[in-house]
Amino acid sequence: MPNDTYDVAVIGGGLVGAAIAWGLCRIGARVVVLDEGDVAHRASRGNFALVWLQSKGFGMAAYANWTKRSTETWPDFAAALADETGVDVCYQRPGGFNLCLSEQELETRKSFMARLHNQPELTPYPYEFLDRAEIVKLLPGVGPDVVGGSYCPLDGHVNSLRLLRALHRGFEARGGMYLGSAGVASIDALPGGGFRLATAKGTIEAAKIVLTAGLGNARLAPMVGLSAPVRPLRGQIIVTERCAPFLHYPISTVRQTNEGSVMVGDSQEESGDDTTMRLPINATMASRAVRMFPMLASLNVVRTWSALRVMTPDGFPIYEHSEAAPGAFLATCHSGVTLAANHALTLAPAIMASRLPDECAAFTPRRFDVRQAS
Repeated sequence: MPNDTYDVAVIGGGLVGAAIAWGLCRIGARVVVLDEGDVAHRASRGNFALVWLQSKGFGMAAYANWTKRSTETWPDFAAALADETGVDVCYQRPGGFNLCLSEQELETRKSFMARLHNQPELTPYPYEFLDRAEIVKLLPGVGPDVVGGSYCPLDGHVNSLRLLRALHRGFEARGGMYLGSAGVASIDALPGGGFRLATAKGTIEAAKIVLTAGLGNARLAPMVGLSAPVRPLRGQIIVTERCAPFLHYPISTVRQTNEGSVMVGDSQEESGDDTTMRLPINATMASRAVRMFPMLASLNVVRTWSALRVMTPDGFPIYEHSEAAPGAFLATCHSGVTLAANHALTLAPAIMASRLPDECAAFTPRRFDVRQAS
């Protein structure tokens, strides 16, 4: 409510903010979520809903390790949400595939995974390459162009809309306050500690704040002495009509949902804030999906959309505690689904204790500082 005071104000109500807010409420914090609502460039409404480990962390082993921790925690996280809210987020972890449509793609994939796992700081996790014959046994509908692929048993997927609903329901059931259409215009650090936030719904005060506004963090972070060099990266999604279950493992670019529809998506475009659909991109994605699973050619497309990922210069998350304004935290990433368990169960308690987890040390935005040669 306007002119009220909270332990923590979380700015942004997407998956990152909702997971942190729920985690904070679980440990007794009095929390308000300040959300722009439907006018926001919300990555949460456009994600592919994978809980994914393989491929993560090339160039920063700490990210692979952080992701591995979250995938290992996800089963307990999903169970806790279901017990508390009655919402089944449909989390499944059968393992996941990255399928290759040529021998060249397969060799490139093998080289990439070897270099990823040769990083000295990376905590090992299981993965293997399967040839075509082995893949056909697990994916009977696979097409003749599939020559092989990688498989990681820790990969899975979820219903991301149910996940967002469960986080918000659990947050509010524990006394959290959600304010929609409450975009933050300014943030002022108070002389005695804490923060005053001017919002579209009045003034809010909080002892701590967490910036989880996605692309909006670029504007908000400097108000509390932080830096959030994020940019939009457009991705497109195709959704088919429902069909009988045939795909029991998520593929990195194709997955069948718990409701029976099939999602296809793997595009990445530097497009600014433009979310216009590009039909040639959809056609390319559809063509590759049909080469993987020919039966998809007979299904009708019922929905398509594009959304904006929240990308940093190197693609890895940013977590930071402001030195200039203690009590102000920044959390931004493009893997809000995969990292939700970490955000709720590890990051939220650390924020309440006024520190970041040791695992987050590598994710400071100071890694982007350009050092001048002397």
